[in-house]
Amino acid sequence: MQITHQRILNIAIPIVLANVTVPLLSLVDTGVVGQIDSPIPIAAVGMGGLILNTTYWFFGFLRMGTTGLASQALGAQNSAEVNAILTRVLLLGGAAGLLIIALQVPLFWLAFLLSPATEAVETQARLYMQIRVLSAPAAIAIYGLNGWLIAQERTRSVLLLQIWMNGLNILLDLWFVIGQGWGVQGVAWASFLSEISALVLGLLICRNTLLGRDWRNWSRVFDRDMLLRMVNVNRDILLRTLILQCISVSFLFVAADFGVVELAATHLLGQFLIVTVFALDGFAFAAETLVGQAIGARSRSGFRRSALMASYWAVGIALLLTLAIALFGNWMIELLSKSEEVRQTAVKYLPFLLLIPIFGVGSWMLDGIFIGATQTRDMRNMMAISLLTYGIALIFLVPIFGLFGLWTALLISLIARGVTLGFCYPGLEKRLLAKR
Repeated sequence: MQITHQRILNIAIPIVLANVTVPLLSLVDTGVVGQIDSPIPIAAVGMGGLILNTTYWFFGFLRMGTTGLASQALGAQNSAEVNAILTRVLLLGGAAGLLIIALQVPLFWLAFLLSPATEAVETQARLYMQIRVLSAPAAIAIYGLNGWLIAQERTRSVLLLQIWMNGLNILLDLWFVIGQGWGVQGVAWASFLSEISALVLGLLICRNTLLGRDWRNWSRVFDRDMLLRMVNVNRDILLRTLILQCISVSFLFVAADFGVVELAATHLLGQFLIVTVFALDGFAFAAETLVGQAIGARSRSGFRRSALMASYWAVGIALLLTLAIALFGNWMIELLSKSEEVRQTAVKYLPFLLLIPIFGVGSWMLDGIFIGATQTRDMRNMMAISLLTYGIALIFLVPIFGLFGLWTALLISLIARGVTLGFCYPGLEKRLLAKR
């Protein structure tokens, strides 16, 4: 298989552009309800969106697992299996969404128990969630659909889906909330309609497959071995992601112990981290796709070239991000916060953001390589080691160095992820060779 820089960029750039639409939508959601002369709608949409997005996020494994499995089937030139995977993920996503709808009452009760709010905010948040949750089958199925498209290097279609879904959501936000005065319910209906319409558009994008017969070859779709493999891959990714979330959530909880100013500064700097992840995601996705295809084709040279070339680009982007933060970090902090205390605190810890792209790029790219290879057990286990390393660093560093110790612990966890997966990489190549 031929791996070129242009091919990598064709996969990566649309993903980076698609990621840009995500924070933009969140900004508009907040902005439209912010026009209402009360803080309650902003709090309700923020809390309701956080609860539903976190719930949906648990099924994010569908995107990653589907990319690895479908890219390998494509590399093996097994088009029947590629098409059957589409049916499996759509059915699984739809079933997961229906389960969330059925269990919404206990789920919402538990969410508010863990994160209590005032009665007025909780009432408005429930109104928001009761509407938006109706599109859960579409929202979760889109995860799998995106993974399936990425596996085939159709990332422009993924970009189109994201622009359509988030762009329509923004327009409906403006119409329903500002034009019609529907308030929080308007934001919810905007999300509902945009997610449903995005799934319809996604199915239209896949119409050539859906006009064939393979997608409804039920004996293949429900093949026991293929289903078991899909379950194992997705189970490991889910566990790995839950472990990662333990690091992210505990990081914010520990930061909160230092006070409101420190928590605000940490949240502000977290926006830089999100930009870093979004910028590098595209190249991790390229590694997933091309590595998976190389393994399906039993091409050791294609495997190694895919991993290296995608990583070269990621390292280059990481260095550019570090330079951009060094040059414009102070200016961005001043733009994002009017509080002088928050600004001064954020500037004090800004050097960590210079180090994270450099020391974190290895972990993110190796994640992509191992997802493409569907070696998700290694990912799960190495993430567990990373969590253990992070916990030990917290215990020893935070009492002595305070918030500096917390940021150092996060940096150490990223290094641990990269190093441990790096040790697993030679074994990955050996397993590939053994299958030739």
